Amino acid sequence: MTTLQDSIQPLRSYEVRTFGCQMNVHDSERISGLLEDSGYVAAAVNQEPDLVVFNTCAVRENADNRLYGNLGNLRQVKEKHPGMQIAVGGCLAQKDQDVIVEKAPWVDVVFGTHNIGSLPVLLERSRHNERAEVELLESLEVFPSTLPTKRDSTYSGWVSISVGCNNTCTFCIVPSLRGKEKDRRPGEILAEVQALVDAGAVEVTLLGQNVNTYGVEFGDRGAFAKLLRACGDIEGLERVRFTSPHPASFTDDVIDAMAETPNVMPQLHMPLQSGSDTILKSMRRSYRSKKFLGILDKVRERIPHAAVTTDIIVGFPGETEEDFAETLRVVEASRFSSAFTFQYSIRPGTPAATMDHQVPKDVVQERFERLTALQDRISAEESATRVGVEQEILVTNTPGTKSEETGRLSGRAPDNRLVHFSVPAGEQQPRPGDFVTVPVTASHPYHLIADPEPGQYQLRRSRAGDAWDRTQAESCGTPTPAGDSTAPGVNLGMPTLRVGG
Repeated sequence: MTTLQDSIQPLRSYEVRTFGCQMNVHDSERISGLLEDSGYVAAAVNQEPDLVVFNTCAVRENADNRLYGNLGNLRQVKEKHPGMQIAVGGCLAQKDQDVIVEKAPWVDVVFGTHNIGSLPVLLERSRHNERAEVELLESLEVFPSTLPTKRDSTYSGWVSISVGCNNTCTFCIVPSLRGKEKDRRPGEILAEVQALVDAGAVEVTLLGQNVNTYGVEFGDRGAFAKLLRACGDIEGLERVRFTSPHPASFTDDVIDAMAETPNVMPQLHMPLQSGSDTILKSMRRSYRSKKFLGILDKVRERIPHAAVTTDIIVGFPGETEEDFAETLRVVEASRFSSAFTFQYSIRPGTPAATMDHQVPKDVVQERFERLTALQDRISAEESATRVGVEQEILVTNTPGTKSEETGRLSGRAPDNRLVHFSVPAGEQQPRPGDFVTVPVTASHPYHLIADPEPGQYQLRRSRAGDAWDRTQAESCGTPTPAGDSTAPGVNLGMPTLRVGG
């Protein structure tokens, strides 16, 4: 006889592991939301999950190596864990398709960038049929924003304004994997931003493969600047960021909107890729170094304290010492606060993969080291200019590597610099999502230190901090009265559920 207890099926646990860019991180929030909407629960720390989902990147070679290395490690785990499933999605899945199952036949589901919403059905189908299910669509099934979402943060969120890309950079495989640019309607974007703010968020990042071409699909080339200004009218939204714009499409109306909209932060991430006009042409990057530097001049004229970050590729096919010297020249002139620097690696399926004059690995390595040394110096010099400057810090729940040793908390300045700060004895501790105003007392190339004296520390408790308290209380089974901003702050060392486990 079947009892009620026998009929109750335990909830299946999951973990999402994310490799890649901000778009992948945001997609992972969608994947987590989909799974929880389908009855899965996030695996606890150190718990062996019933389902592992890899959300992959195909831009760099090490993403392939990381995926297949992780899949190899999970093979024996799966053999000892009855009913365990493994799914692979994202750009690498879209690119490799059946290759993943050939290399790792213990994978249960492979899905692409265009059909994230199919994952729960594919998992169930694989369980029922006892075989791998591979489904990859060539065009977008539904816009990702229509899917359930499990946000990684109570105080900050990603909002996609577009997916796909219309550019044809010779080193990039993304357009062939994510498709042509598809733009959301402004009203849908602003509704999602408003919903985030209503839930307690005080910061959003507008996300797209190329945010400043937003609107081209529905015929409004000024749409992105208008969107930034519209975000400025949302009450309670304190910080707006965006990534990533393309220099070729960067227009003065966007700079004006950045300068004139108080909650748009003084921060710009704009990929340079190379300082050599010859290499930029070979990359099919439709701007030249003069235009790039001209954009930075305009931004800094309107927003003097803007921090600019970038992406740079070293060793692109055909790069000569003279070309590399041009990159060093432009980097010196640009005064980036930081740069994501990459050694070029061949990506099958891109035009650059078959170009002549591939640069030897030892030459690429030597140039890479010279570039990073230059950027380290510039970053240190730029950080030093912030010492003595009072900054309002949005407190995060991400501790620094030395936080246990130093007792400092961490947060982000308006220009997105990382700040580790201490709380003077006797002062109230902030919660993630609260704001503290403190003077910067020391600098390092890629972070700042703020150790305020008594009287130099100001705490502004926020709705985002209240939302953090509620989330933590619910996870502990201890309710916190809604809107109770006088409740004591939760210890930042408490465990949290994060996308990717």
